[in-house]
Amino acid sequence: MLTFSTLPPLSLYIHIPWCVRKCPYCDFNSHEIKEDVPEESYINALLQDLECDLPRVWGRRIQSIFIGGGTPSVLSPDSINDLLAGIRARIPVNPQAEITLEANPGTVDYARFQGYYQAGINRLSIGVQSFDTQQLKNLGRIHSPQHALDALSAIKAAGFTNFNVDLMFGLPQQSIEEALHDLHTLVDLAPPHLSWYQLTIEPNTYFYQHPPTVPEDDFLWEMQQAGQNFLADKGYHQYEVSAYTRAQQYCKHNINYWQFGDYLGIGAGAHGKISDAQQGTITRLSKHRHPRQYLTGMTNKQFIHTENLLNTHDIYLEFMMNALRLSQGFDYTLFEQHTGLPIAPIMPILLHASDKGWLLIDKQHIRPTDTGLCFLNELLELFLQN
Repeated sequence: MLTFSTLPPLSLYIHIPWCVRKCPYCDFNSHEIKEDVPEESYINALLQDLECDLPRVWGRRIQSIFIGGGTPSVLSPDSINDLLAGIRARIPVNPQAEITLEANPGTVDYARFQGYYQAGINRLSIGVQSFDTQQLKNLGRIHSPQHALDALSAIKAAGFTNFNVDLMFGLPQQSIEEALHDLHTLVDLAPPHLSWYQLTIEPNTYFYQHPPTVPEDDFLWEMQQAGQNFLADKGYHQYEVSAYTRAQQYCKHNINYWQFGDYLGIGAGAHGKISDAQQGTITRLSKHRHPRQYLTGMTNKQFIHTENLLNTHDIYLEFMMNALRLSQGFDYTLFEQHTGLPIAPIMPILLHASDKGWLLIDKQHIRPTDTGLCFLNELLELFLQN
């Protein structure tokens, strides 16, 4: 039985499963729009889904909200307003909560951004991926470089001061100079936060069935180092494996994930993690993946697809898989508060990783070294072997 002196922060993830076009690299639960999106029905289903989960979190307050997908910006600002109003009517939300919406540059304009802002969205995450016309075609994106530039201007004009831009590297036949050009273009626009991450070929994607020619590992390593050095020179602090900020506008929602916090997950295919102090348990849940099956859940209020209790080994491993992505690492108190477990049983593994030069350990704190961040998979294998 787990022992919680205090419960971790609680966030809310909301999944919008539709997109205009399925990207060839995407393994997320997303579905191309074939007909009108059933916005009203889906919003009603989301709120019923939330109501079904509420008994698991009585008395707790939402600290952040993230609306992801898919492409959430296919929903109208009115639908987002109804959704956020319905959430606040059902569960307390911190007045200073970070509320993020993911957007595709090909589905938004100034009026839409302004509508989201007025609805209560206070942070945007926009998927640019590249400023190169050919690479955008390679990635199956529906926007052009100019669409991306216009969208970033519109974000600022609509009043947003907190936003993230996603950018990829290691694209088909991409050179280091081309990857740095993308970064130059983005940094010139001074985003407060950016995510710069490598294209990976995932199972169940078009790219997996028809692999593009991507740079070799050694070349990717050079590309990554060149980009990291460039971002550091421009004042961007890398606080997580692929997350950078220049204005200390960290993504609070993602930090809660990385620190093994709790979160409700509503929507088709959404996942959640909930700690229960009375039962001494941590439960992971997932919801029905296909939108049609998810929407039928309204008839009998059955949205859950899977529900599993984490065992001790799972908890140790999952905490490390998340927390060791953060350059700041974690302190012992946070570990014990968020897992309900003592850290002593895994200290031999941590000390072994320290001997390898992958971790720095003191009396209160553990953090990955620069080498540890580079060899994160090998570091985590130490916990898999335990």
